Amino acid sequence: MATETYDYIIVGAGSAGCVLANRLSEDGKHSVLVLEAGPMDRNLMIHIPAAVYKVFKDPKLNWNYMTENEPEASDRSIEMSRGKVVGGSSSINSMVYMRGHPYDYDRWGTDFNLPKWSYAHCLPYFKAGETSDRGADDWRGESGPLNTTKGRLETPLFDAFLDAGAQSDHGYSEDLNGYRPEGLARFDSTTRNGRRCSAAVAHLRPALRRKNCALVTDAMVQKIAIEGDRATGVEYIHRGKRHRVKASHEIILSGGAINSPQMLMLSGVGPADHLRQHGIEVKLDLPGVGQNLQEHPTVIVKYACTKPMAIHRALHPVNQILAGAQWLLTRRGHAASVFWEAGGLIRSSHKMDYPDIEIQFGPAGFNFLDNGGISLDQAFSVHVDQSRPTSVGHIELRSANPADKPKLFFNYLETEDDRQRFVQGIRRTREIIAQKAFDPYRGPEIYPGPDVTTDADILKYIKTNVTTDYHPSCSCRMGTDADAVVDEEMQVHGITGLRVVDASVMPRITSANLNAPIQMIAARAADFILGKPQLKPFNAKFHFMENTPNQIFVGP
Repeated sequence: MATETYDYIIVGAGSAGCVLANRLSEDGKHSVLVLEAGPMDRNLMIHIPAAVYKVFKDPKLNWNYMTENEPEASDRSIEMSRGKVVGGSSSINSMVYMRGHPYDYDRWGTDFNLPKWSYAHCLPYFKAGETSDRGADDWRGESGPLNTTKGRLETPLFDAFLDAGAQSDHGYSEDLNGYRPEGLARFDSTTRNGRRCSAAVAHLRPALRRKNCALVTDAMVQKIAIEGDRATGVEYIHRGKRHRVKASHEIILSGGAINSPQMLMLSGVGPADHLRQHGIEVKLDLPGVGQNLQEHPTVIVKYACTKPMAIHRALHPVNQILAGAQWLLTRRGHAASVFWEAGGLIRSSHKMDYPDIEIQFGPAGFNFLDNGGISLDQAFSVHVDQSRPTSVGHIELRSANPADKPKLFFNYLETEDDRQRFVQGIRRTREIIAQKAFDPYRGPEIYPGPDVTTDADILKYIKTNVTTDYHPSCSCRMGTDADAVVDEEMQVHGITGLRVVDASVMPRITSANLNAPIQMIAARAADFILGKPQLKPFNAKFHFMENTPNQIFVGP
């Protein structure tokens, strides 16, 4: 079997893989191969923002993982969607662009001995990767490949939501990725001229125009070839045939927090006893692989709306046709939005030192149908996410067959701290909806319902209804201790020529959506790989709310 050689082989064309392909190939000096298990992102529904619900669970584009039964979630198996398409989950997500709170990164530095990962070190990469329609300032960029757009969908319900933030002790923020990283705000989305700006659109398509960057889709990687203590190549199946490719420089796993630890274990890198149970030759006993798995659990709070809104009728067949025509002509209107255009980072109580709850506001009632579609009703909804959970899980191989999906144990709500703060998160969300701004629109509470008032009843509702916000992370974490999988430059401990670059390297989950930090991580990784100096750290000031209600001071 003929073996090709590339300087760099990237396993996975998701958010991180697309960034890496672009950055590693841009000087024309290095050959880069990207291997993706899914197809090219040619489906038009991927690129129309509102059409995401038509492709979100498509098995041709989605791994459609399921967790094992979760004991504290009424012993249910919970779906875990992950993109299986060029662009990865950035091609099927809701396009929210959120970096998380600056303290997320500062505490990576202090809690895990990772001083290079403070917010001051990360911010220049966020800025360099972005073109924001808000304009450039200390926090935002204006010349990067990824376009971000402030929410444009107009409805009085968004106005009421933002006014409720100002009326409550949560506060209002003009930009959660900017000076005020706490409060209620209009979100940014990864869109460009009304179209989805996925990682594939922003990064991989420009890279593929170069002669030194190649992509193979529908490539099912079987294992990483490891000789001694060095990763040398990749074996994959494409169109029924087995192929081998070698890497003269490095192999980079960018399959995400589920696929990357699975691939390490299939290749003989991971907890030795677990590998032996499946008959896998142990190349390196690395016990942290697949451990420390983290996620944002979520539940919905839903209210009837006393006034009908145009958005509530958006899925009427005639309105869908009109919206589609408007999008084709102007790239605006309902079809240019996924509706979750407002939300916030808030605290479950004033005892929290910074936000631990993310809320996402939708100006309609969303009902997911058995056929994979959705319906809308005259209501408004709030996703309440526990954004800094203390419960952690792990990933196990189901077998030594790469086609068998791994076992996922997230252990949602395992800790008493998580249970208490989630209950408080529901109460705090109700406080927002109780503000005067919602008086003209607030109908009866549908979920959890007006009779669900005690902590015990709220917790029962959470356990029965909790799902995921599709943010798996931290399963190959950075660090210097025995449980870390990669070092601060994302090189696998004990194996040369092998890195992991995706959400799995986060030591602790950030307090908001993950697509933005993943692309930042990948951009930094490219500079580490190429031996380039890192961008100069920048200490932008940000507004910080003290634990005492309504007291504000400016922190570093």
